[in-house]
Amino acid sequence: MNPRGNPAPLAEARRRHSLDKRARVLAVLATLEKQGKPLTFAAVARAARVSTWLTYAPGVREHIEAAQLRQAHSTPPSATASPPSHLSLRSELEIARQEIKELRDERDRLQAVLRRQLGQQLDAIHASDAAARADLNALNQDLTRQLEEAASENATLRARITALEEDLTAARTSLRRMIRTENTAR
Repeated sequence: MNPRGNPAPLAEARRRHSLDKRARVLAVLATLEKQGKPLTFAAVARAARVSTWLTYAPGVREHIEAAQLRQAHSTPPSATASPPSHLSLRSELEIARQEIKELRDERDRLQAVLRRQLGQQLDAIHASDAAARADLNALNQDLTRQLEEAASENATLRARITALEEDLTAARTSLRRMIRTENTAR
């Protein structure tokens, strides 16, 4: 799994896989050339179990074409070569169909693996988001509680201020009366 989205390990794995396929093609090419079998791009691809596209890719194509030239110069064309029989063509077709089926199965399997990995990466991203949301919810609840406590304390203090203001007003009124009474008694 690649949870941080770092593409370097995936690119490295892909590069190694590509180099392995190219090495297989070159090894099969050497074997087919030693056996004297006809060297075609499709035959090399089939024997190496790689796509025909790879046999035409730069770096591989040149080796196949060079081997074809060596084979053409070393063996004279056979005048007695007969066209392939119906049975051999049918066998080749069946082999090709089987290879196609195997490749499709491999493609489907790899797609399923990739879907699972992407799903796991998305789950990991959503899990961290959920944790952040949970932290924010806890913080929000704490702040709401603090706000309610402050509002309650504020209401209590306002009521006390009102009571003190009333007491102060009454004390002033009482003080004025006392001063008037004292002033009139003199």
